[in-house]
Amino acid sequence: MAVLAKKIYTPEEYLKFERAAEYKSEYVNGEILAMSGASGAHNRIQMRLYAELDARLRGSPCEPFTADMRVQTNATHYCYPDASVACGEALLEDTNRDTLLNPVLIVEVLSPSTEKYERGLKFERYKRIESLREYVLVWQDRPRIERWLLTDGRWESLTVEGLDALIRPESIGIDLPLAAVYARVDFAEH
Repeated sequence: MAVLAKKIYTPEEYLKFERAAEYKSEYVNGEILAMSGASGAHNRIQMRLYAELDARLRGSPCEPFTADMRVQTNATHYCYPDASVACGEALLEDTNRDTLLNPVLIVEVLSPSTEKYERGLKFERYKRIESLREYVLVWQDRPRIERWLLTDGRWESLTVEGLDALIRPESIGIDLPLAAVYARVDFAEH
């Protein structure tokens, strides 16, 4: 019985395909992987998180990006974090200006189907980004945010919980109230 080989794409082929596609895909080691849709809670959290970042970073040298800004971690991995922030000049891959190369902060909203990947292999890939200083994981089913901060070459974590809590991403110097991030999220849905 013959086994069909997987098609391996170059980064250039992926970017050409992705820029013409009607849906988003990630690129991992030559494979193009379609992304699935998100829940209502995921969308609310992602939208509010971006709105808070945008409002709190106005006038600063840092700029937030939505989940539509692709990030390159290395030559064999492109993905779409739920939010990212670049400080100083945002370095973009080419003249299309749709791939961020220098995020200092990346945020992922955890889903039951993606949590293991985002806490494990995806985080390992993000660590390859030289500019990255902070990785933030946001739960959907309860008001809980885990922040990973690169300090003296080591990644250290801090977790905050509760709607009355604040998380302070050190890389961008702002406070994010969990009540604002989780506004209109119904935890009973989970």
